[in-house]
Parts: sequence; structure tokens; C-alpha cells
Amino acid sequence: MDYDIVVSGGGIAGLAAAAAFGAEGYTVLCLDPAPPVTRRDDDGADLRTTAFLQPARDFLDEIGLWARLEQHAMPLQVMRIVDAGGETAEPRVTKAFNASDISDLPFGWNLPNWLLRREFVAHLDALPSVTFRPGTGTTALFTRNAEARVTLSDGSKVRCRLVIAADGRGSPMRRAAGIDVQTTRFGQKALAFAVTHPIPHENVSTEIHRTGGPFTFVPLPDLDGSPSSAIVWMEEGPKADALAALDVDAFEDAMNQRSCHLFGPLKLASRRTIWPIISQQADRLSGERIALVAEAAHVVPPIGAQGLNMSLTDIRVLRDLARLDGAELGSRKMLDAYHQKRIADIRARVAGITLLNRTSMLSAQPLRDLRAKGLDALYTLKPVRKTLMQLGLGAR
Repeated sequence: MDYDIVVSGGGIAGLAAAAAFGAEGYTVLCLDPAPPVTRRDDDGADLRTTAFLQPARDFLDEIGLWARLEQHAMPLQVMRIVDAGGETAEPRVTKAFNASDISDLPFGWNLPNWLLRREFVAHLDALPSVTFRPGTGTTALFTRNAEARVTLSDGSKVRCRLVIAADGRGSPMRRAAGIDVQTTRFGQKALAFAVTHPIPHENVSTEIHRTGGPFTFVPLPDLDGSPSSAIVWMEEGPKADALAALDVDAFEDAMNQRSCHLFGPLKLASRRTIWPIISQQADRLSGERIALVAEAAHVVPPIGAQGLNMSLTDIRVLRDLARLDGAELGSRKMLDAYHQKRIADIRARVAGITLLNRTSMLSAQPLRDLRAKGLDALYTLKPVRKTLMQLGLGAR
């Protein structure tokens, strides 16, 4: 056997899977067709950010990654939801969900994705049982009861006991395993970029709902002496494309109007990136000698910081099953158990976030008014508010 595990995909989830199983002493080969971009201003840098919620932070600590990330992380103490769905783009309902209602810790800790790749790759370099080969992808899969054989993009083949497919929404390993997906397309796209602003964010993450999708501020460390935030701006596809094509001055005018001026005049502080919004879930999370994790298994719109946190739960559950007494890595029993332990939670979260996204897209004024009343009612009921926060953390 060449390796215990082959991880297809060198994004954040794939690198985390390699780190988790490398920490257990398994020999791991992690592959990705593209080299990771690990500097903010380089072409292809992922300018999105990830908020690691409490359970995800604990898992990263277990596998040795959090020590590298903690000094760069921005705590998220408050999650604020603003409904600006009236006749004009002004806040009309504002509700703040404070982590102190359910915990002594923040909801989560926010980090830029390009920095995560940099630190994860550096960590893997220090793990003797892990080999990371950027620039090489996976193209074909052949499995038998006792092993998997993976064909690589350079024409070579490797043998392993378990394939972890962390290779994205179009996963080549998922297709090779014959596992279908169910996809919902919203006709939306999301713009991601960074801004500076004169009013400090005070570690508050803010979602502003009007039409088309949320406009979300996520706290970043100060940039050149000014408060800074990462923005994810979701809109109907044609409008998002038009926004992406605006010159800087026109784009800043548009984003200042959409932000309701909550943090004062926003200044663009990075390139703009854009990607389509879908929700997607695989029919099964496993097959013979293969487990699907992260976006190979599930894709959700960027609402409530759920996407990568769900992915790390996938990896933790898979790792825990491999730890069980008598567990055979990659066996049918282990992989069937992985599917059973994760599928219900994944389906519930994909359905819930899909519903929230459709609600955020509402354009008809009576429905926007109903959305505002619903937010007000949910917040007023303290037990409901606490339950929603615990569900968001993955604690229930």
C-alpha cells in the first residue's frame, strides 16, 4: 500500500483533513491541481473569510492547527441582523445576538482564507507522515474491497485504504465513485472583498437584509490604521455581474448605499471576487473506500458561517470513527457509520440555510415586511433566541 489515505483537494477542508489524519500517524497524500495562493495580493487569492465557530476551533486545537491561527484570529462576540427592507435603504429592525447569552467565549474567530491556506500548508510541511503535492490532481478511481487505486493527473497511480474527497462542488472523486448530487440554483452570485471604514466594528458581525441576499460585514484586524471588515454581498446574478464591472468610485457609491452607512463611508481595500451561489448535497456521503467531505458532500450559501464549520464536523466524525477499537480504516462498516452519523444534520442544515437564503432574497414589499416581523418575534422570545444560537454553533 502506497499510503493509508489519499485526500483529493488541497483547499482549506482538504488541508485540514490531511492535518487531522496526519496527527493520528496515518500516511497521507494530499493532492490539488492548483498550487495554493497564500498571499493576499497575489492573483487568485481567496479574499473570502472563514468564521470558525466554537466546536470548529476546538477541533483545530486538537489537531495542532489552532496554535498557528490564534494570533491572526479576530473574535466574533456579537452577530447582528439588520432588516433594511423598507421603502428606502435604512435600518428598520436591528437585533444583536450576543455570545454571552450562551457562553463565556465568542461565537467564533474570523480569519482570511488566503492566510488559512498559508498556515495550513506550513503545518503540513512539519508533519512527517503527510505529503502535499500541489499541481497534481486526481482523475480516476478504481476500488476493491481491500483498497482504492487513484489515478493522478500526471498519469501515475497510487494505492490507499481510504480516499477522502475534499475536491469541491464538482468533485472528480465523487463522480468517479458514481455518487449523484441534488442541486438548487438561486440565480444569485456573491461578491467578496475587503473594506476600511471610520466606525470600529467592535467585533460585531453584521448581516444587512434588503433584497437579493444579505450584505454581510465580518470583522478583520485594522488595515493601515483603519478599522477593516470583509464583505460578502449577495445579489441576483445579473446585478452582481454589473456591480463587479463598476469602476471603484461607482462601486463604492453602490456599496455605501447598500450598507445603510452603518460604519460610515466604506473604502474598497482589495480586489473583488465573484462566484455563483447554490445549495447542493450528495445522495450519499460514502462509497467503497471513499468518504465525501466539505463541498464534495454539501454546499450552502454563505449565511450564518455554516459551510466550513460543517466541513470540519465531517472530518472530525470521520477521524473519530477511525479511532474506534477494531476500526478498519476505509472499511464498509466505518464508511456506512460515517454516512449515518452525518447525513441527517447535513440535510437539515442545507434545508435551513436554503430557506434563510430565499427569505433574504425577497423583493415584494409585503413579504419583506413579514420578514422583519418574523425577525422581531424570534428575537423577543429568549428561549427561542438561545436555541437558534446553539443550533448555529452546532451545539445542539
